This record gives sequence, structure tokens and C-alpha cells, in this order.
Amino acid sequence: MKPGQAILACALVLAGTCPLAAAGTPAKVSGATALALAGVIAPLSPDLTGPEKKAVAMLFAANADVPYKKAIVVTADRIVCRTGNVDITIRNCEVTFGKKVKTVNGSTANEIFATEALAGVPPDGAAGSNFESLSKLSCTIDPNAIRRKDGSGADCTFQPGN
Repeated sequence: MKPGQAILACALVLAGTCPLAAAGTPAKVSGATALALAGVIAPLSPDLTGPEKKAVAMLFAANADVPYKKAIVVTADRIVCRTGNVDITIRNCEVTFGKKVKTVNGSTANEIFATEALAGVPPDGAAGSNFESLSKLSCTIDPNAIRRKDGSGADCTFQPGN
């Protein structure tokens, strides 16, 4: 690794997003990145209540004044996203919640794919495709902490890769 690359890698680690994280190594993100990750997965979750989904959506849409006061935990057992680099129309993600699998396409899949990249999930390639995957996602969103606007209130942990 060149010195400039090493400095960039260290800066990314300190910032909480490390695209160089090895598959299987537990990862943690906080703040805006964690809120974004929870924000793109929460609408798909069969485990969240309507008020919890609404609160996460409001927070993700820059509205910290949500009526929901309790911490919200957004989880997914596995997320696998694929985009095409030959068939450039392909964008899909499979999000697994226990035994339930939700498949999303288009802009929703693109949001999840891009947010995984932002969170430091390393890409993997195959003939004509780009993949990103993670497992054991657990995000804790605390509306009361987010309301303080001090950068706290959103934390996620996950395992990059399958």
C-alpha cells in the first residue's frame, strides 16, 4: 500500500467508514451513516411497528422532532445487493429478516447498495455484476439523543460479507 493510500485508509477508519474492512470482521458505524443504514432498511422490516417505521423515516428525512421517544432497533439477518456492470439496468437487493426474504429493485435497491458502500461494506465482483453483502445488521436509533443534534443517537453493527 502506498503512503497516500495508508493515510486515506486510516482517515476512513477514524471517520467510522472503512471500505477496506475484511469480510467477516465485525464492523460498527455511528452517526449519519448509521441513521442512513437504518433509514433504508426500516421500511422493509416486518419486525418494526408502524410508529417505529414512521419515526425512523422522519429522522432520516431531517426531522428530529419525532413524537416517538423510545429507542428503535432495526435489524436484518442478511442483505445482499447486486448491480450490473454489463446489463446496467440490474439493481436488486434481497433483505432477509428471519425466514422472510424481501426483494427490492430499482431506486430502493440502489439506495441500499450505496448506503452499504457508505458504511464500508466491501464490494465483490462476478462476471457482469457487482455485489455487496452484510449479515447480522443491528442498528439502534435513539430519537431523544438525535434530537440533541450532537451527532449521537445512531449506532449500527454488522458483519461485512456473507
